[in-house]
Amino acid sequence: MDWTALWLSLRLAAWTVALLLPVSILMGRFLAYREFRSKGLVEALVMLPLVLPPTVFGFYLLVAFGRNSPVGELWQSLFGHQLVFTFEGLVVASVIFNIPFAIQPAQRGFEAIPPEVREAASCCGMSPLASLWKVELPLAWPGLMTAMVLTFAHTLGEFGIVLMVGGSIPGETRTIAISIYDKVQAFDDRSAAVMSATLVAISLFTIAVTFWLSSRMGRRLS
Repeated sequence: MDWTALWLSLRLAAWTVALLLPVSILMGRFLAYREFRSKGLVEALVMLPLVLPPTVFGFYLLVAFGRNSPVGELWQSLFGHQLVFTFEGLVVASVIFNIPFAIQPAQRGFEAIPPEVREAASCCGMSPLASLWKVELPLAWPGLMTAMVLTFAHTLGEFGIVLMVGGSIPGETRTIAISIYDKVQAFDDRSAAVMSATLVAISLFTIAVTFWLSSRMGRRLS
């Protein structure tokens, strides 16, 4: 069992969820409530990482984050090292690639809130921020939970993006998905099976906890 790779994957998933949670709330709410001419184009761009092959998307990210790119040069000047083939590069790539998994369920959660509820909150004198915190977020909780679980689970199992942007550097970019691939390549089927079973167990546990929290929240709101 490659515990270093597992810990790195859990860190990567946690960072991705933490960074995408506020993005999913703001963008999901915006797309749910606002109508504008280019809304279809924006939603298509949000969904683009979902339909592109991970290696293709990873290639474009590799080019965008490279040392000779504006982003790569800025990162190099600020932090003194390149962005690609680092853990920070994996985090940025993972956030971008998981945008559809975070935003779309959140958008559906906000769309499920009846307009009358938001109008009633406004009539009671609530500010938009107070309405979001006290009324909308509790009602959109199932969608937000779904978004975070999908993001977490998808990050744990991601292979193509990680390999393209991070490579397989032990302790830095070798996630458990990459480690499983390396074990299979080395004909170490036992280690690969143990790590695969561990990923399955973590995913099942995460989903079970999510359903439990959602049911408790549903009973509290009903």
